[in-house]
Amino acid sequence: MKRYFKYVHVPVFLILIFTVFDIRYNPFQTDSVVIEPAGIEVSSTKDDLYKEIEQKKETYQQKPQDAYIDKVWKKTPGRNGLEVNVEETYQKMKEANKWDEDMLVFNETSPDILLTDLPPAPIYRGHPDKKMVSFLINVSWGEEYIPEMLQILKDNQVKATFFIEGKWAQNNASLVKMIEEEGHLIGNHAYNHPDMAMLEKNDAYTQIEETNQILKTITGKQPEWFAPPSGSYKDETVETAAELDMETILWTVDTIDWKNPSVSVVVNRIQNNVHPGAMILMHPTQASTGALEQMINGIKEKGYKIGTVESLLSESR
Repeated sequence: MKRYFKYVHVPVFLILIFTVFDIRYNPFQTDSVVIEPAGIEVSSTKDDLYKEIEQKKETYQQKPQDAYIDKVWKKTPGRNGLEVNVEETYQKMKEANKWDEDMLVFNETSPDILLTDLPPAPIYRGHPDKKMVSFLINVSWGEEYIPEMLQILKDNQVKATFFIEGKWAQNNASLVKMIEEEGHLIGNHAYNHPDMAMLEKNDAYTQIEETNQILKTITGKQPEWFAPPSGSYKDETVETAAELDMETILWTVDTIDWKNPSVSVVVNRIQNNVHPGAMILMHPTQASTGALEQMINGIKEKGYKIGTVESLLSESR
């Protein structure tokens, strides 16, 4: 009898277990309670405001634009698209308890074709819809004006791109360091201001590569942008720069400061010709130094940002 009694304990024990615990609860079932991460409110019911955002988002979204080669302006950067972030927009508008297009939250979407995907070609401007311009300051003389130019740029919180001649850099390393330390972008302006269109490929390569090595020794950074002296180039020049992983930069607006015009002439020249994506050429001269602050103020009053060539040619809006 005792032999069978010990087996009775097992079913009794199981009955007690089922009584204490609700066997209908299964933590692995998909209809169990889901705990959302703290601080994130999920719209499971999609109220009228949420639906309104979804319905109207197409009106505000913009498709990205691919980089392309223009017949006149040559290599042209693309531009990021805009996509409404519905969840973040909903949270902002829900807090305000209203629809307000100024509260729309956007994500930028990248184009399929980037500037770097295009074959070698010169670049004259940024994207024609980008409300930004760049100052290109070509340097092969005029060192006496550089400290004042740097101070004006600093006071106005503007970053420029200085294209520096290799030979000049060797003789003015402290000024090159000063330009770099101020956060400006440094590009290559060949070694001794040759007419690049007249050079054989080997000579063109030497002009660019030797200057790259000089600038890298001074700043610790490899230049990625090349501005041919006087804007003179041929296709082979651009291809040679591309072999060195560099883009060839020209301009759309010129101060013509080397002719020593008055400050008012320089300022008016910029004001009358500035446009979205403009690249504005100047040198360290008395004319451009005297006009620089007025140029900056006039450009900003027109609603333009001023950034480096790298910023201007990026796909960011």
